[in-house]
Amino acid sequence: MLDLRAHFSHFLGAEPGRLHAAAHSHHPWPDVTREAQIAAWDHAARHMDDKWEEVLGPLLARVRAGVARHLNLPDPATLAFAPNTHEFLTRILSCLDPHRTPRIVTTDGEFHSAARQFARLEEEGLAQVTRIPSEPTEACLEQLIAAARQGCNLIWVSEVFFASGAALTGLEALAEAAGDALLVLDGYHAFLARPVDLSRFAGRAFYVAGGYKYAMAGEGCCFLHCPPGLAPRPRNTGWFAAFGALAGPQAGVPYAPDGTRFWGATFDPTALWRLDASLAWIEGAGLDAGLIHRHARALMARFLAGLEGTGLDPARLVVPLDAPRGNFLAFDLPDAERWQGRLAKARIITDRRGTRLRFGFGVYHTADTVDALLDRMRSIATGGEAR
Repeated sequence: MLDLRAHFSHFLGAEPGRLHAAAHSHHPWPDVTREAQIAAWDHAARHMDDKWEEVLGPLLARVRAGVARHLNLPDPATLAFAPNTHEFLTRILSCLDPHRTPRIVTTDGEFHSAARQFARLEEEGLAQVTRIPSEPTEACLEQLIAAARQGCNLIWVSEVFFASGAALTGLEALAEAAGDALLVLDGYHAFLARPVDLSRFAGRAFYVAGGYKYAMAGEGCCFLHCPPGLAPRPRNTGWFAAFGALAGPQAGVPYAPDGTRFWGATFDPTALWRLDASLAWIEGAGLDAGLIHRHARALMARFLAGLEGTGLDPARLVVPLDAPRGNFLAFDLPDAERWQGRLAKARIITDRRGTRLRFGFGVYHTADTVDALLDRMRSIATGGEAR
């Protein structure tokens, strides 16, 4: 297993005794991102308005290249950036025919941004939404493909479902079945959690993710891979979307031909600095998504093997360890809220979605971390003091 704790000294040292097991939600950030945060401030102080030459030049080129490398994209220029994924969602929706009620195929396991927005449109009669059950996952992809073949305008589906940790595989078949529909893969729980290879259908599928979770760069830096030629003129558009087209004729509303066409407007570039630093650190440490995933799986296996005496029943695990999955374990517990509360009092940080209690594992964890977590859980189960 890896031992990279020394690279997370600021986060791990900020609250000694805290056992953070929510690596699917808020990862600690490596120390280099703190240096990048300060560097962004200093760069703005030196250059003021001229800072954008660096931000939209060398900095953006490095971040695009780093993200593209982990997604196996043929062209980094297809990537756009925004402060959050909801901005991309609304921009993609603005590409649909405004004169027809769009038909949307999705699942019942999508994250709140998409689930809420689709429900609100449906509430007003502005969209027809077909929700495929995300569980059992083995049947989900087949049902998505069948629904897509019946005709739709937008398909939005997670690569790893946030409530279970289950991963969809064989997504190229969905891309083939999508027809003329816009296909969007939500990869937030897959990017840098498990290997992602978009090379086989990069020309067919949008892919959205960000730096908040497994990329360990914090909020404010999400990205969208935009297939060349698809949805060339979003109606929801900001002036950054014209970069690359400003030098040409200005008749009408110009758009850049690459991923820049999905940009919005002026944003805080600090998160780009952090993501750049985190991606550079990941590369310098010799890490990639495959190694990170293997490390997390080894930690999850150790955790599951040591649950005896903790009161947590491994039979309540939603997705078996050996199934295609992300880097967290979800347990379906009728008293999940009470479990989370008891763990929090013992300074064990977990995450809960309804009856699903989730334990996430990342590169800042070691075998010792897992053993300490299990020891503390056993102490809680026996009524002892948290150590």
